[in-house]
Amino acid sequence: QSTGEPTGILKDKAINIVSAVIPTPTENELDEAGLTALEEAKRFGVTSIQDITYSNDFKTFQRIENQNKLTCRIYTRLPIEKCENLIDAEFQVGFGSDKLKVGSVKAFADGSLGSSTALFFEPYEDDPDNYGLAMDYVLDGKLEEWAMKSDLNKLQLSIHAIGDKAVSDILDLFEKIQNTNPNWDRRFRLEHAQHIADKDLKRIEKLNVIVSAQPYHLYEDGAWAHKRIGERRLSNMFPFNSFLKNDTKLCFGSDWCVVTLNPISGIYAAVTRHTVDGKNPSGLIPKEKISVEEAVNCYTINAAYASFEENEKGSLEPGKLADFVVLSENIFEILPEKILETKVIKTIFDGEIIYEIN
Repeated sequence: QSTGEPTGILKDKAINIVSAVIPTPTENELDEAGLTALEEAKRFGVTSIQDITYSNDFKTFQRIENQNKLTCRIYTRLPIEKCENLIDAEFQVGFGSDKLKVGSVKAFADGSLGSSTALFFEPYEDDPDNYGLAMDYVLDGKLEEWAMKSDLNKLQLSIHAIGDKAVSDILDLFEKIQNTNPNWDRRFRLEHAQHIADKDLKRIEKLNVIVSAQPYHLYEDGAWAHKRIGERRLSNMFPFNSFLKNDTKLCFGSDWCVVTLNPISGIYAAVTRHTVDGKNPSGLIPKEKISVEEAVNCYTINAAYASFEENEKGSLEPGKLADFVVLSENIFEILPEKILETKVIKTIFDGEIIYEIN
């Protein structure tokens, strides 16, 4: 407006315009926020988190760990813009303690479906001139430069890609890195991989790329996604069963605080493929349903693999860390529709009860 009063919407990275003028929280405020988040994790039986770690977050985690109050193992992934700092400091993947690790970098290839900024090969149904948005550092070549350099120095790459073109472009980048840099156990990660072109399903497996997905997004986005991309393209939305059939390593998380932190909700969504509007009682794209056991594996041993920790946690075995939960129901035996009613009775971390329903 002529008055200078903002009237529009800031999408994705445009939030930096506002965040740049928001006062930096104090250490006490950051610590209080961290401890509050840990309480939420306890309540939902979450004992490991793979985080995107922004400014001041890592120092906050360190302070909480030094106070012996860190009740969740945190695998930190710093913004890829900081890769040269990590390289100069000679960090590599997996550096740190059993509770706080660093050595992975996170990047964004596109935006989101909700803001119509996820990057697609075809335009949006409700906006025919819009194909989505690639991030600036994708367009100017900085992402490729940083990714190539990070991988060369054994920093794991985790790249957000939601639209089918964004996924395909990042697979091109991963393939180029594999063909250029020396081989190592790099464990490339596609974060979200919400929409996949048919030609890329096999390519993900061929390149040994981990898909890190958030099944609860299916429950919410599935109710309105057809308005954005049409019914035809829904068939390649969150193709969990296809990933597993193609021997892709699929791990699950929450994307909290975008949606709930509760893994039970995610398991329910992956197994039933119900949507929040109740209009898909048989599941949205039923052929892509997976079993409860497969969904649990995605949240546990597969997620541990994605952070190079499968020998330390992710399954109940002698010699592994004593992190586990006690649930109110046996989710392997009850009807899938009842899973959502299951509660966490106890959360055990490092062999100690850190949460319990009285």
